[in-house]
Amino acid sequence: MQQSIDSYQDLFINNIPLLDVRAPIEFARGSFPNAVNMPILDDAQRKIVGKCYKHHGQIKAIEKGHKLIQGKLRQDRIESWKSFTKHNPNAYLYCFRGGLRSQIAQQWIHDSGVEIPVVKGGYKALRNFLITSLQDVVARCTFTLIGGKTGCGKTILVNKLKNGIDLEAAAYHRGSSFGRHVKPQNTQINFENILAIDFLKKIHLGNLQIVLEDEARTVGKVGIPKMLFESMCKSPLVVIEEPFDTRIERLIKEYVVDMLAEYSEHYGEEFGFLHFSNYLLDSLDRIKKRLGPARFGFIRNLMQEAIKQHSDLHDLTKHYDWLRAVLKNYYDPMYEDQLKNKKLRVKYRGNYQECSEYLRNTYR
Repeated sequence: MQQSIDSYQDLFINNIPLLDVRAPIEFARGSFPNAVNMPILDDAQRKIVGKCYKHHGQIKAIEKGHKLIQGKLRQDRIESWKSFTKHNPNAYLYCFRGGLRSQIAQQWIHDSGVEIPVVKGGYKALRNFLITSLQDVVARCTFTLIGGKTGCGKTILVNKLKNGIDLEAAAYHRGSSFGRHVKPQNTQINFENILAIDFLKKIHLGNLQIVLEDEARTVGKVGIPKMLFESMCKSPLVVIEEPFDTRIERLIKEYVVDMLAEYSEHYGEEFGFLHFSNYLLDSLDRIKKRLGPARFGFIRNLMQEAIKQHSDLHDLTKHYDWLRAVLKNYYDPMYEDQLKNKKLRVKYRGNYQECSEYLRNTYR
């Protein structure tokens, strides 16, 4: 019953399933991509036990916890844990510090005839390990950034490279005003956790020369860790230069076709289109000040016409009009200004295919 693990790297590199018995509110603040939350105490119960601990000490708090979780409720907890371990026989268990909650859960599972080891130090130790690991690997790695105007395929290329790390996937946001998804983006803590794990996996495979997309300091609402961003700002840049119409086609797929599918899957077809329409209009609203009143009004009219034609006739044609206007009046001028400050770092320019071949040849 004293089984534990402190080889944290193995858990993440090998995607070992983790059974997180913390309360839902704790899990929402920060978790790991290989973890499933099956709490021993829900939020209200945790609050009650916490107050008891504060005023009456540990023994009374444990007694209170056992009173709150007994009978059918306790058996339901155990059955859900047993089901998880049955489907994930190599899983590990943890609570916040690897203390009472994980020990009690482990004991209950053991008494039901199933064994599951506990992560030594719990969530806190795992989180601290990832923070330190991210700093260590960033110091060891060199970086090349992929730049280019919106729609040139930067993210696609990053994901096709064996040494590429997708910052936008870690953030669950595509980094632009149109970049959010149906579900909320990852929290800052989860972003950092995912990023650290991605780096650990690349390092484990011997990749010390990492390719990243050229991002701003923030990706949606989350910030790239300071040490990493400072390294990115000094790194060489490969710039993809694609024809305007090619970029438009990519963005039609990304902002219109794929996003409608995402909203329809989440809300159903009827309400999915309504939410998709709001996504487009809200995204445009985010750049209203930068466009200026006249341009914003003109583009918003184009977008509303496109949404109506799309809804009435299932015709995407008019979406091209507002997308062209957004690129010409917002994204392209903004990127050209940003690139002027980075021109000394540009190592290579070419179309998507040429940049892909260059990077593959460079990092064989």
